[in-house]
Amino acid sequence: MDDLALPNLHQLGSDRGHGNLLGIEPYMIQQDYASKDSFFNKLNDYLLAAQREKYLNDKTIVVFPEYIGTWLVLAGESEKIFQAVTLEAAQRAMVFRHPLKFLSYLLRSTEKGRAEAAFFRMKAYQMAEIYENTFSQLARDYSVTIIAGSIVLPAPQISSRHLILNNGPLYNVSIVYQSDGIPLQPLISKAFPTARELPFTMPASPSGLPSFDTPAGLLGVLICADSWFPQAYVALKEQGIDLVAVPSYDVFGMQKWNQPWRGYDGWQAPNDVDLNDIEKITEAQAWNKYSLAGRIRSSGATYGMNVFLRGKLWDQDLGGWPATLVREADVFVEEQTPKAAILSLWL
Repeated sequence: MDDLALPNLHQLGSDRGHGNLLGIEPYMIQQDYASKDSFFNKLNDYLLAAQREKYLNDKTIVVFPEYIGTWLVLAGESEKIFQAVTLEAAQRAMVFRHPLKFLSYLLRSTEKGRAEAAFFRMKAYQMAEIYENTFSQLARDYSVTIIAGSIVLPAPQISSRHLILNNGPLYNVSIVYQSDGIPLQPLISKAFPTARELPFTMPASPSGLPSFDTPAGLLGVLICADSWFPQAYVALKEQGIDLVAVPSYDVFGMQKWNQPWRGYDGWQAPNDVDLNDIEKITEAQAWNKYSLAGRIRSSGATYGMNVFLRGKLWDQDLGGWPATLVREADVFVEEQTPKAAILSLWL
């Protein structure tokens, strides 16, 4: 690994035999998505590092970031695409490589973001296969529960212990794999896609957010922006959860973290939000007040973790927004850095 991919290590609390939430914030580049092997090997390196630090046990729940699987849209593409200077140039090269397939999906798309929808649909089955094989194998290899970040797929569901796709809208979804590699039903669908996602992904119902029985306790998963909405926590509290995990993704870059907060992205602010905070408090302060750290107690959970994807894809920096760990009354916010990180929240 290069310097940015070598992870910073953090832990909150100590091992009391109750397990832990283990956040993986990998530093990803476009070549990591070139094939099943390159994707698996990169993520495996981080779990190996966690194992060396004795962060893994049979009650560990590993949390990967939002969109960790979405960039598998690149799998199997030509070297020309990976060597492109910009993301826009890489996208053009993909269209030229699959002109008829892309055009077919583009013409059939009913989403406002037709081009984005066509990209994901034309590679959906390959994306789903690599995503499932990778996270299922990692869960088995390390005998841990894995929250597999998220991936954009058409009408996905878990059936007969496998991820299957259907004709239908695109959703941003996450899957929990238990230690034998079997995915738990149902999958988690994002209820509040951001303004950038809404043109091509369908919102799910927040009332349908599931919980999962794990060796470390009853787990709820909120995909990024869902953690900003009180109705998501109500749905989890009704199920009596103990733990909340929030896989997140940032496309705005490190500098925005300390800039004025611009309010809710693509949605009306909930009634409990102080509208005077908009443009007054920073993005960092808003995350602390209105996301996991500020809302977790309304879910009834005692422990929570929010992690972000790191890396650089062509000319796109994936940012260095910091993880947040909540342990009873304690809140730990990681330092802001573009580097990879592994964070253990002991229960």
